[in-house]
Amino acid sequence: MNPRSFTRRAHGFTLLEILVAVLIFAVIGVLAMTGYNDLLKNSSSVDKSATRVHAVQTAMTRMSRDFSSLEPRPVREPLGGEMDGALRADNRSQDQVVELTHSSWSNPAGIARSTLQRVAYRLDDDKLRRDYWVVLDRTPNEEPVSVVMLDKVKSFKLRYLDLNHNWQEQWPAAGNSSPDAKWVLPIGVEITLELEDWGKLVRIIEVPG
Repeated sequence: MNPRSFTRRAHGFTLLEILVAVLIFAVIGVLAMTGYNDLLKNSSSVDKSATRVHAVQTAMTRMSRDFSSLEPRPVREPLGGEMDGALRADNRSQDQVVELTHSSWSNPAGIARSTLQRVAYRLDDDKLRRDYWVVLDRTPNEEPVSVVMLDKVKSFKLRYLDLNHNWQEQWPAAGNSSPDAKWVLPIGVEITLELEDWGKLVRIIEVPG
């Protein structure tokens, strides 16, 4: 074996070679970390998008079920005496947009109570809330259970299709002072939600007669 060749091999890597190797590993590490961070950001974005889709679908489904199971059952006003309509709604209201009685209130625990439920929808800042009471004819001391259905809501409006196929902004319809007005229900309800991120969503629900 050539002594010079042996001596050259025994010296190992030069400082320059080590620096080049370290630089290469550093570049690879930076690229790998950048890719990992991008993957985490994309994963977080996908999770947020999926959560938002689920929230919107849940809110629309819940409202559809409530309006499609409307019942002509007025309730006694909290202070007694007068009766509140089975459906009472006015888009001009600053707090409550609609209050209604619906059927098919699920009862998996088998509690002794009605299958009818009184609920209300309202906007609280940018949040759509659903309130419900455990009894129909409540007293002033009975507070509703309030659940936030959706956030980032810019506006929430409802219209009601009467028996003459005219859309009404309030219910009972303006000018309807008949004795049975509190029992009368629309044949359709139009829900309009305007969201900050999704824009305007419209759904029309048929009310079974």
